[in-house]
Formats: sequence, C-alpha cells, structure tokens
Amino acid sequence: MIFLKNFPSAMLAMACIGLAPAADAAPRKPAKARPAPKKPAIDYSGEFVNFGQWKDVQQFMGDMELKHGVPVAESEKLFLEVRYIDAAVQLVKPAPPGKPKNWQAYRSRFIEPRRINAGAEFWNAHRDTLARAEALYGVPAEIIVGIIGVETIYGRDMGKFRVLDVLATLAFSYPLTPNREARMAFFRGELEAAIVSARQAGIDPLSLTGSYAGAVGMPQFMPSNIYQLGVDFDGDGKVDLRNSAADAIGSVANFLVAHGWKRDDPVRLAYPATVSPERAWEKYLNTGLEAQVSGADLLAAGVHPDTELPPGLYGLVDLQNGSDPTEYWVGSNNFFSITKYNRSYFYAMSVVELGRAVKLSMRETL
Repeated sequence: MIFLKNFPSAMLAMACIGLAPAADAAPRKPAKARPAPKKPAIDYSGEFVNFGQWKDVQQFMGDMELKHGVPVAESEKLFLEVRYIDAAVQLVKPAPPGKPKNWQAYRSRFIEPRRINAGAEFWNAHRDTLARAEALYGVPAEIIVGIIGVETIYGRDMGKFRVLDVLATLAFSYPLTPNREARMAFFRGELEAAIVSARQAGIDPLSLTGSYAGAVGMPQFMPSNIYQLGVDFDGDGKVDLRNSAADAIGSVANFLVAHGWKRDDPVRLAYPATVSPERAWEKYLNTGLEAQVSGADLLAAGVHPDTELPPGLYGLVDLQNGSDPTEYWVGSNNFFSITKYNRSYFYAMSVVELGRAVKLSMRETL
C-alpha cells in the first residue's frame, strides 16, 4: 500500500498510467505524437450509487485537496461519473471454506498450447529487449516471459474495467472479510495514485482501463507500482505498460529486483522433493513467503530434493492437489521473489513452468 504525498510532474500514455522513467531506463528519444484517446471499451455497465454522498468518500476528497491540491469540487464532479462494480466485489471474495486447492487444475489454465505459442512469438519479437533486461537486472528472459504470459497472455487480455470504477468500489465497499480495513486502505492508496497521476498528465482518469482489481497493462501493475517501479525501457520519455512491450519487460525485471531477486542465486528456482513420513518437516510450512531455511536443515527434517542443493536459503513449498497427493518442492530465494508479484505458490510455479515451456518450445522449433 502506498499513499503518495507529492507526485512529480509526469506524462501518461493515453490508455495507461505513464510516469517519468527510472534511472536505469534507456536513453530518451523524442516522444511521438499519439492520437486522441478513444472512449475505453468496458465489459460492464456498473451501478450509479452517488459515491460523493458517502462519508468516507467525502473524507477522501478532502484529503485529496489537502495533500495534492485537488479541489473538492473537481473530485465531486469526477465521482459523479464513477460506477459501483459488483463484479469486482464478487471476484475479490475468498474461496468458500473447505474448497480444496488443486495445483494441477490451476496449472492447466496456464501451461497450455495457446499461451506457450503466444510466448514463443513474444520472445522472438522482443529477443533483444529481453536480453538487455536480463543483462541489466539479472532476471532471466524466461521468467519475464512467464510473468507476462500468466498475467495477460502477452497483452491479449489486459482487462476492460475502468480503473477508477473498480478502485473506488473496492476502496469504499470491500466485501466483509477479516482483512477488510487493510484492503480498503490499500485500494484507497491505489485510487489516490491513479487520480493524481492522471490529473498531472492532463488526461481523463476515467479513460484508464485494467483488471477487476485495477491492475494495468501487459504486466498488470497497480497504479502505485507503476509510479514506483515502472521503467521507460524504450526511451520515449514515458512508461506505457499497455502499448510498449519494452516498458513491460523492463518494469517486470525491475519489480523482481526490488522484491529480492538476486542475479547470483542458483539458476534453478524450484526442486521437486520427497518428504519423510515422520513429518518433522511440517514446521517449515506456512512460515511466510521467504527463503529462510538452509538445505542442510531441510534435509535433517526429512525433505529430500531431487538433487543436492547449492549453498543458500530455501523454503518448503506444498502444492495441494485436491484428493490427490500433495506435491512438495524446495523453492529458492528467487522463487519467493516471484510470490511478491502474486502471493501464491501456485502463481510462482506457473510462472516458472510457463517460462520453461516457452523456452523449450523455441528450442524444438530451431
């Protein structure tokens, strides 16, 4: 969660939040003129609820004026156009209790021919950019390709929700869950980032489109992450995660490094393992999304990877398969850095396996 008190002046791409380039971005090139923005294509109608009359929204509008100089009258006019999106509320609800997790079912959604073929096309089209990102950040091309493929099938499915609609809905009407207040605070920060950035760039914030949770572009960055970690990797003076594959590639790599990726860690991110029936290894489950245990300690607890682990810290990963046996893996530090992108073992393993599958498919076609 981030609440940005002083946004620097920035330019935005027409359909995506774009910000001043990071220090490690490519040299700037003259920006090309862009056509006038089209009315965003959205896949819902939404419900008018007059957010401006809600007490919490009025407090938010007052804070926007105090912190960012956004007049309350301007915010009131904006919120008259914002719609309540029940689909977003339903989609963020946790799964019903007792519903078994199933890694193989989850995996099948991402490690499949359409996504693998699209990944090979993306890699071939942006080979030089991926190589440049790998050299600069130390993140292998296959991991970057895996993330963009899992997130949006390489830009083919970036979402058609208006970002302000879903952010406002989740900021002020999040479903009743144990972490409701924390999640509402998070989405208010993202709403703040989206409005202020769009305002400073002189574009209509209602033109921004993304996922049902407000994530934007090929890599599905939240607005505050675009501000903090987005990279102008094509050197055109702005970060455009909807239209620039180069910016998406550089931004994904920069995100991972900012969340603990180490270029000198083992190349292999995860190792299949067997576990002993004594179950001393259970103490290493559910200890957080961090690599905290030595290979020797895992071995002593009855965890047996398929090969000897290089020196370093690891974590025990359980991939449940419904009524079928659970798979156990040993994840490296870099594996856990992927879980910061999406806090899920299933997600991180899908990224690893999709990237590997795309890389293998390209070798087979050579």
